[in-house]
Amino acid sequence: MTQVGMTEVAARAGVSVTTVSHVLSGRRPVSEKTRTRVLQVIEDLGYQPNTLAQGLRTRRTMTVGLIVPDLTNPFYPMMLRGLDDVLVPAGYRTVVCNTDGTREQELAFLREMATRRVDGVVVAPFQLSRKDLLEHRKTMPVVRLGGGPFDADLGDLVRSDDEGGMAQAVRYLLEQGRQKIAYIGGTRHTGPSDLREAGFRRALAEAGRDVDEGLVVRGDFTRDAGREAAETLLNRDDRPDAVACANDLIAIGVLDAARKLGLHVPDELAVSGYDDIDAASLVHPALTTVVNPARRVGRACGEALLRQLTAEEPEPARELVIANSLVRRESA
Repeated sequence: MTQVGMTEVAARAGVSVTTVSHVLSGRRPVSEKTRTRVLQVIEDLGYQPNTLAQGLRTRRTMTVGLIVPDLTNPFYPMMLRGLDDVLVPAGYRTVVCNTDGTREQELAFLREMATRRVDGVVVAPFQLSRKDLLEHRKTMPVVRLGGGPFDADLGDLVRSDDEGGMAQAVRYLLEQGRQKIAYIGGTRHTGPSDLREAGFRRALAEAGRDVDEGLVVRGDFTRDAGREAAETLLNRDDRPDAVACANDLIAIGVLDAARKLGLHVPDELAVSGYDDIDAASLVHPALTTVVNPARRVGRACGEALLRQLTAEEPEPARELVIANSLVRRESA
């Protein structure tokens, strides 16, 4: 089978070889229309950049790292798709690491990435300290995924509006007449979890409601944790009539618990999730949830990392906050 070359890509796209090179490397601006056309031709022809030759020229490995807490959470595979949307056409391959949200694993994988001499890293830092990140920023470009707060010394930060998205979900539950709203959060002291809980508290405060701390439960971002927390909440004498959940897996666990206890959703219990993973529309009843645009987040991370990798001079760090939206389905 004949290897497709950059010359053929250029001819098919009606551009110069130099333009194709700029699209792949990101080193020079190319109009969005031209970039889209070139990428489509690359996909149609199955063109594969010669990453070995590129690496020899640029002293790069043409690999990047993605470090996340839980690959079984459907958000992260979709986020990886978005990352690859940007980096694969530029000739990069991604090494994916699962940390279980522990500092030991996060540090170990960061060190391994440095040893492998990857060209850059996207990391969801659940337990890493500022010092940890600063140390590794000296050796390679780093993009932080999720959480905050923004710190220019730590490089680019890409996140969705976790606080605003959760506040939107809780406002909707209040508008539906729910009087006793519980909250089931994920791992404490992690950016997304803390921000989503802040959104829950903000929405209640804006409505003049006090937070009943007995209705706030934290665990981790899993279905089992959601089920266990819900069983505790729903067996109370003053059980809630709504539960806002920090992600969809937790919310699906709440549906499990409600079904086990014979509670009808949403008549007796409204449930809202967060992320809008594929399963959110497949469970019964289908989840009302906040769209966390994972693939768009991934693309933004890829663009931020590529900007760092191709800049001739260091550029100021940026924070990109991606808006969320509420999807109303049957559970609330």
